Amino acid sequence: MTTVLDAIVAGVREDLAVRTEAVSQPDLERRVADVPAAIDAEERLRAPGLSLIAEVKRASPSKGELAEIADPAALAATYASAGATAISVLTEQRRFRGSLDDLDSVRAAVQVPVLRKDFMVTDYQLWEARAHGADIILLIVASLTDAELVRMHGLARELGMTALVEVHDEGETQRAVDAGASVIGVNARNLKTLEVHRDTFSRLAPLIPPGVVKVAESGISGADDAAMYAAQGADAVLVGEALVSGPDPAAAVRDILAAGAA
Repeated sequence: MTTVLDAIVAGVREDLAVRTEAVSQPDLERRVADVPAAIDAEERLRAPGLSLIAEVKRASPSKGELAEIADPAALAATYASAGATAISVLTEQRRFRGSLDDLDSVRAAVQVPVLRKDFMVTDYQLWEARAHGADIILLIVASLTDAELVRMHGLARELGMTALVEVHDEGETQRAVDAGASVIGVNARNLKTLEVHRDTFSRLAPLIPPGVVKVAESGISGADDAAMYAAQGADAVLVGEALVSGPDPAAAVRDILAAGAA
């Protein structure tokens, strides 16, 4: 049975084939040599209190259209000025209406770490992320073999980037730990079915070794949820929909950070 994740990854591979025809990996590697070094995002996520990765997100497979976001750079600057630790930028175009252009504009607008949020299935995408200024990349355990996960995690480190390794269940959590992940994101949304299970973080967090940064993802509607995850041991939360669909993104960022601190 084809899952939602399978369908997304299939589209990602088709779009990737077009980009690799236009820009070769050696071209990207040459570009990376001229890009400023990545910011140490892991160090910032380890800061006291609850960190916030604030997301520039136009749409999602579960909710459809969320926000127009004509100026991603302005939104990212708003997040950063309100205290967001890092900015997540969706670059998947079919389901999330993102692009590498969005990543470029956000990178130019903020001084905080930037996450390229996409479905990484090849080394090429990591070189691409770094060439466009990303400091963090997402590795979704459910979409990678163990060998791919270990190789791409190692490459991210070689490129100076932080790898946010995303898990959804006990087996994936063990695979992330075995791969040496130092930042693990626990996604309450099952990408194969799009269902959200609010107990996922509390169930999986005890399986993550001490010293590993724990990030709670999905279904975070505001300050109360952020406080709950902080109490359960989250070092950071990744929030998109609640920020882009509300009337005041800056106030929402401040509320989430205050709740985590409390």
